[in-house]
Amino acid sequence: MMNNKSPSPGPAPDSGGSGRGPMRLQLFLARAGVASRRASEELITAGRVSVNGAVVSVLGTKVEASDEVCLDGNRVRIQERLRYILLHKPAGYLCSMSDPEGRPLAVDLLPDAVTERVYNIGRLDQWSSGLILFTNDGDFAALLGHPSGRIEKEYEVVADLPLPRDFATRFRSGIVIEGQRYRALRVEPTGPTTASVVLVEGRNREIRRVLEAFGLRALSLCRIRIGFLTVAGLPVGTFRDLTPFEIERLRAEALRDRG
Repeated sequence: MMNNKSPSPGPAPDSGGSGRGPMRLQLFLARAGVASRRASEELITAGRVSVNGAVVSVLGTKVEASDEVCLDGNRVRIQERLRYILLHKPAGYLCSMSDPEGRPLAVDLLPDAVTERVYNIGRLDQWSSGLILFTNDGDFAALLGHPSGRIEKEYEVVADLPLPRDFATRFRSGIVIEGQRYRALRVEPTGPTTASVVLVEGRNREIRRVLEAFGLRALSLCRIRIGFLTVAGLPVGTFRDLTPFEIERLRAEALRDRG
């Protein structure tokens, strides 16, 4: 039954992740595993979030863990257990929580045993394979997803034609395509049509766009590493939970270059 309690508008401090005391609505949503704090703010301003039956579209609203918070009419709750999952995504799966066209989703590869509402950190395009992280920890997702984190991501690339001799040097120095600059941290040719590419920002379809600028097409594109995490021992289509050591090491890597 819906209660009539109003959300707390006052300036009480955020409660962290304990679920006790008032906290900002976007933090509540992040702790509930809905999305990162930034993405949760967009959900709020879009009018998709209600508290105790009233739509809230103003940032800064405070709520208690006992408040009835709904996203698109569905109640969300703070989850006590945080999950950090590494998935080896096959090609053909979307990194999205839903798709109006009904295409297969990477999150659906996680079995029913994963009861927490996790979401992907960053993306791999539909036809790329490799590592993708899932979590219900909004702060962790925001930390790793922020450009200042500079987490390395390594890809194995197979092109349809031989790579030009200047492919590596030009990609490392930066290539401007339609006003957008694409620049790899490292590029190492491994064969006539293959290369290892390391990115730290990873803009949408970056490697594919650069290949297209050279008149090439990617036959295969696989992310084999995120930071120190690799695909070794993780077959395509399978996942595992990160260890506490791995979680803290990723945090440290993301914070390494910050002031």
